[in-house]
Amino acid sequence: MTIIHGLLLGLLQGIAEFLPISSSGHLALMKHLFGIDSKIDAGSLLLFDVFLHLATLCAVCLYYRKIIASLFCALFRWILRKNVDSEPASETEVNGFSLACSETVRRNTIVMVIISTFFTGIIGVFISKLLPELSVRFVCTGFLITACLLILSAVWDRKHMKNSEEERKITVFQAVFIGIVQGLGTLPGISRSGSTISGSLFCGIDRERAGDYSFLISIPAILGAFLLEVKDIGDVSASVGLLPLIVGCLVAFVSGYFSLALLMKIVKKGKLEYFSAYLIPVGILGLIFL
Repeated sequence: MTIIHGLLLGLLQGIAEFLPISSSGHLALMKHLFGIDSKIDAGSLLLFDVFLHLATLCAVCLYYRKIIASLFCALFRWILRKNVDSEPASETEVNGFSLACSETVRRNTIVMVIISTFFTGIIGVFISKLLPELSVRFVCTGFLITACLLILSAVWDRKHMKNSEEERKITVFQAVFIGIVQGLGTLPGISRSGSTISGSLFCGIDRERAGDYSFLISIPAILGAFLLEVKDIGDVSASVGLLPLIVGCLVAFVSGYFSLALLMKIVKKGKLEYFSAYLIPVGILGLIFL
């Protein structure tokens, strides 16, 4: 793999990881078009993808740094049995984040993230065992599925739009449902962010919390995938190359941060279905020509 390949793949990962267009699907298509998938073994390419996802995970952590710190503080207070339920969150801690507006809601968020992650792990492992390698045509079909999800969730949201002030807690049912949807979002072509935000809207969560919760639960999911694959770090540096890997990760981190900031503005405006105008022609053209 060349440095240019690493740069382009990193840029694509940074943009597509947060915009609801499926980063894994676009990475698979680009590697196929560049012929990289025929030159480097599938295991090394998978680990390379995991490293790019880890770079965008760092972008998520930077973007939500105050909220993550707030949730960890709540977790430690909970473990130490320090009761501060009556203590309101400060404006700095909340920073507009509706899932950390009070100690009770913070604790609820922590538990629900754990539940979602558990079900994501089950579905993710099942998919990896059942479908170890997927064709480019499957990826293109995934683009079309994602487009349908975005359109349907947008229609649903407009008919059942909720005020973010109505209810701030995530329920167990919602956490399980979103965790399963995120697990299905590990399939190339099906956007993780698009599917989890759409799933959140379908089960009654307002737009603001849907976007925030989607990226909060991505942190343990991506970190878990990285820990499972990190044992093979020597293989990816040898077959892919250390410099392309470093360049790709740096570009993915920078572009990912700005893509996340852009997506959150789009989510709050309820315009996610606009991305279907891109996914539908790409999916159809891919099915025809690839």
